[in-house]
Amino acid sequence: MAECVGIVGMGLMGQAFVHHLLKSGFRVQGYDIDEKRTAQLRERGGTPVESPAAATRGARWLITSLPTSDIVREAVLGANGVAQGAAKGLIVADTSTSRPEDSEKLGAELARRGIRFLDACVSGTSAMAWKKDLIVIAGGAVEDFEACKPLFDGFGRAAYRMGAVGSGAMTKLIINLILFGNRLALAEGLVLGMKAGMAGESLLQVLQDAACSSKTMINKGPKMLNGDYSPEGLVRISLKDARLTLEQGTRLGAPMLLTSLWTQLQQAAYQQGLAEVDSTAFIEVLRGMAGLPKRV
Repeated sequence: MAECVGIVGMGLMGQAFVHHLLKSGFRVQGYDIDEKRTAQLRERGGTPVESPAAATRGARWLITSLPTSDIVREAVLGANGVAQGAAKGLIVADTSTSRPEDSEKLGAELARRGIRFLDACVSGTSAMAWKKDLIVIAGGAVEDFEACKPLFDGFGRAAYRMGAVGSGAMTKLIINLILFGNRLALAEGLVLGMKAGMAGESLLQVLQDAACSSKTMINKGPKMLNGDYSPEGLVRISLKDARLTLEQGTRLGAPMLLTSLWTQLQQAAYQQGLAEVDSTAFIEVLRGMAGLPKRV
C-alpha cells in the first residue's frame, strides 16, 4: 500500500504539495479551515479529514503549511491538534516560514512527546511549486532528515539539511532577504525605464540576459511590467516575512538596511489595499512616487 502523508494547511503552497504527492504515488489526507481547499483535495484524489489530529492517523509524515508559527503551534499542540492524534515516531515537517526560536521551542516540546520535527521551509513561489521547482531547507536531526527524503522528493527538486532545528527557518529568512533586494532593484530599474519612456518588453528582455539577471527577473519581471498581480505570494505574507527578518537582525545585532526599506514598501502596499495580491504589487508604490498612474 502507498505511504500516507497528512497535511494541515492547503493554501497556495499546500495545494501544489498535494498535487505532486498524489502524482508521486502517496496517499494524502488533509485538513484546512477553508472548505474550498478540502473540496479541492477531494477533487484531486486525496482524503479530507475533520481536524489536524485526524490528519495524522496512519500517516508516516505530517506537513504543516500555514501562515505563521503561532498558527502552526495551535494546529500542532491545540485542541484536536496534531500531537493529540500522532503515533510515536511521526515526523512533522513544518514548511511554513516561521520564527527560528518558535521552531526550536516546538521541536523540543514535540520531542518530549515522542514526535520528531523538522523546520522544513521551502524556497520558491507557488507558481514554482506547481512546476516542482522548489527546494526544501530543513533543520533537525540527520536521521529525521534522511527519513523525510522520499517526502521531499515527492514535491520538491532538492532538499538541504542546514543544521539543528531552527536553522531551516533562519536560512529561509536569509533567502527571503536576498530576494527582497533582487525584487526591489528590479522594480526600481523598471520604473526608471517607464519614466524614460522605454519599451518595457525590450528593457526586461535585456535585463534578463544581462549580468544582472536573476530568477526574480524571469519569474517576477513580467508581473511587474504588466501590472499582473495574480497571487503567487501575497503582500501581507511578504510583510510578515520581512518583519520576521527584521526581528532576527535586532536579536543578533546584524544590519538590516535593505530589509528595513523593503518592509516599509510592503507596508505601504498593504495600506493601499493590496494585501491580498502578489507581493510584486509594491512596484505600484514606486510608480506612485514617480507620478505614474495606478494600475490596480
